[in-house]
Amino acid sequence: MNQDKIRAEKYLNASTRQLIWWRYKKHLLAMAGLFCIAGLYVVTIFCEFLAPYDKATFHVDAIYAPPSSIRIFDQDGKIRRPFVYACTLEIDTETQQMCYVEDTDERFPIRLFVRGDTYEFWGLWESDLHLFGVDAPGHVFLLGTDRMGRDMFSRCLYGTRISLSIGMVGVFLSLVLGLTLGGISGYMGGWPDGLIQRIVEVIRCFPSIPLWMGLSAAMPPHWPALKVYFAITIILSLVGWTDLARMVRGKLFALREEEFVLAARFAGAGHARIIFRHLLPSFMSHIIVTVTLAIPGMILAETALSFLGIGLRPPITSLGVLLKEAQNVTTIALYPWLLIPVFFVILIVLSFNFVGDGLRDAVDPYSR
Repeated sequence: MNQDKIRAEKYLNASTRQLIWWRYKKHLLAMAGLFCIAGLYVVTIFCEFLAPYDKATFHVDAIYAPPSSIRIFDQDGKIRRPFVYACTLEIDTETQQMCYVEDTDERFPIRLFVRGDTYEFWGLWESDLHLFGVDAPGHVFLLGTDRMGRDMFSRCLYGTRISLSIGMVGVFLSLVLGLTLGGISGYMGGWPDGLIQRIVEVIRCFPSIPLWMGLSAAMPPHWPALKVYFAITIILSLVGWTDLARMVRGKLFALREEEFVLAARFAGAGHARIIFRHLLPSFMSHIIVTVTLAIPGMILAETALSFLGIGLRPPITSLGVLLKEAQNVTTIALYPWLLIPVFFVILIVLSFNFVGDGLRDAVDPYSR
């Protein structure tokens, strides 16, 4: 009885954030998505250290090499530390296809904290320390290599960093546009509302993919990779702010005549202060849910543009750029590991969707 009373008092005295967190923790898929996203961002922060090779390192003796087979038993059946065998490239005389044959006489143990390709960690300092690897002349390719002999595992880590950063930066810009224009539209009404809503309708009436293609094609081909990166991010933001703006407008229409808003007006508060200090914080949890669900849309948009060849371009490495290597059906049939970036995209999108669903249920448990 006392425990029930303590539990009831705990809920009565809890803040809104605590109640949301307690409800969120009950959503198993949402918690799994949260841990997955946190892990992905940790991986992208330290991808230079975690990747065994640089994203642009060529292995001319390992073109289209399949994923390495990591073993703990040698040819004699003895247990060894994890290792890979040396592989030699051979040509099948019947099919004229490349194949790699393991040389069981040459074994390369997988070591931790090895020296390898030199990199600059976030431009702060130079290092050549990697989490794992094998001694030269051996190679370890967890996900195989591409047509230039570049390690797919390393490139997927670098590509995940770019795709995730585009999602975050793009949604941030969309958030600024959506809150500002949606706030003005919902609070002011009248001709500002009419003008902004006509702009929203014009943007929404265009098919998304052709609109992105047209805006991306307008970028000069001689632009450097970094400039293209920011241009793609801005393009995605200019297209993606309309849903948030309409949601903010609807909420402000419902709240602008509430007593706390009238009290702020009578106290002499300006329009901007009322919108950003009083109105928007009153439904910030709904904004967070909307933004969380918008991030995978941004990532998919970048992936689609890069896959079509009108988004990011090499030397920038994103998941869409990696998938461009898998456009040929014959290539996929012969080297199916080139499709592995698809699973990274699926994992990211599902994780963000699970987190968004969990937040929505926690913020509004009666939404279903």
